[in-house]
Amino acid sequence: MDKKENPFEEGQVLLIDKPLDWTSFDVVRKIRNLVRIKKVGHAGTLDPLASGLLIVCTGRFTKRINAFMAQEKEYTGTFTLGAVTPTYDLESEPEQPRPFAQLTEEEIKNATHQFTGEILQVPPAHSAIKVDGKRVYELARAGKEVKLEPRKLTIYTFEITRIELPEVDFRVVCSTGTYIRSLAHDFGQALGCGAYLSRLCRTRIGEFRLEEAMTLPGFEEEVKRIYSLKG
Repeated sequence: MDKKENPFEEGQVLLIDKPLDWTSFDVVRKIRNLVRIKKVGHAGTLDPLASGLLIVCTGRFTKRINAFMAQEKEYTGTFTLGAVTPTYDLESEPEQPRPFAQLTEEEIKNATHQFTGEILQVPPAHSAIKVDGKRVYELARAGKEVKLEPRKLTIYTFEITRIELPEVDFRVVCSTGTYIRSLAHDFGQALGCGAYLSRLCRTRIGEFRLEEAMTLPGFEEEVKRIYSLKG
């Protein structure tokens, strides 16, 4: 196929349902190999233990990535109460167990109020933010303490959708730059029992919804169809 005829080189916005245990870059690398071009990027990282909507741009449309990243996001997932983890999720082992059975539904739901609106949030020490040119998760794994400054962000909606202790399901609509892992940790601190993120799914970015996304096998079939038509 001539480069000019490649629709992915011209530019496409792909909505992908990222599977569990894949990094966002794993998805980009897979798509890059399928569409046979190098210019492929994603608009907003999902951790390996998170699933859901990943926007991938190809060719000329990679210029749109920053605009997509700036849009509000929606997530659903589960916090597990009664312990914390160093990474604020299940990439590390739960520790510091504390009682949680005394919490009432009202107390759990009321704790969301202090995290709604414009807030300051400290990113996780195990994140991809750079300090002095190094990723902070690399420093954290090396046992070095890193002091991260709180960042201003907005949480538009934070609702509890199910309580079955120690699990608490939630739905969050937030601005770019929000770490749901940090929200889990801070929520647990507010309740006095600790918490970590045990499940996360991104359901929306701006106007793009997870229901519109393709699985990777589905996208692979679509690419084969397009290339067979082009010859």
